[in-house]
Amino acid sequence: MTRLAALAGAAMILTLPVAAAAQAPAKPAEPARKQQGKDDRTQPVTVDADKMERFGKEALVVFTGNVIARQNNSVQYADRMEVYFDEHGDRILRTVSTGSVRIITRDCRTGTARRAEYYDLEQRVVLLGDARVWQEDNVVSGESITIFLSQDRTVVQGGRVKGLFYPKDEKKAGEATAAVRPASLTCEN
Repeated sequence: MTRLAALAGAAMILTLPVAAAAQAPAKPAEPARKQQGKDDRTQPVTVDADKMERFGKEALVVFTGNVIARQNNSVQYADRMEVYFDEHGDRILRTVSTGSVRIITRDCRTGTARRAEYYDLEQRVVLLGDARVWQEDNVVSGESITIFLSQDRTVVQGGRVKGLFYPKDEKKAGEATAAVRPASLTCEN
């Protein structure tokens, strides 16, 4: 089987950056969590869509219509997702998702935008067009939100940037940290 033909077959079990793009970067003080995040990136991704088209010469696979990409508990929804590979078809270089983009992370953060771009080499996600990211009641918004995954850094810019942060009730915060979250937790979004 040629590498490009295998690409079409692999398109349904791609190592897309959905979880890397969607999950919170690990904190240095939590080595077990850091290792878990690294393992998540190597897990297969299931992509469901109404249509898939492969362009061999361009090393591109395009999913259209009700696209849902899942990896562990991370999910990305879009109208269209383009997956760009290196010239050999061995590695994903970047993905571009457009149309009603919504991501739900493993740690239950949600992001929305008109477009999402992921760059694997830089471990960078860019949400463009009315970008918004929230967790519980806390929210940040701007024209673009760039998440630098390996640096635990986020930049919100464009137009008027807004952030809304609620203080946590100390009693509830203590209970939340004491509780152990099951691995199969799903978010209510």
